[in-house]
Amino acid sequence: MGGFLSSRTSGNSEGVAMAVSKAKEIVSSNPVVVFSKTYCPYCVQVKQLLSNLGANFKVVELDVESDGSDMQSALEEWTGQWTIPNVFIGGKHVGGCDACVATHKKGELVPMLTKVGAVAE
Repeated sequence: MGGFLSSRTSGNSEGVAMAVSKAKEIVSSNPVVVFSKTYCPYCVQVKQLLSNLGANFKVVELDVESDGSDMQSALEEWTGQWTIPNVFIGGKHVGGCDACVATHKKGELVPMLTKVGAVAE
């Protein structure tokens, strides 16, 4: 694979363990979180979808964060998903771009966002 996935070279296991704690803290402190990379078109698509729905959400740009590669490894360890975007709503792992778009097409995304207070009723 290439393209928008960074290489799977994670930092040391201690850094990943710290990143797991950091990721879980971010997710528990925000109703909607998108772990993203600034240059990824799938991340842009998810952020645009959420913005178009009027959702308030926290974005963590892994290519900007100093511990971004550890965070991406931590997210894989936590969720089983290596790819980005990696989206959480109400503390629940939703998945990536395809999962978010599919959830929206089924009419389930707005109710999820409304339930956690990310969009007005």
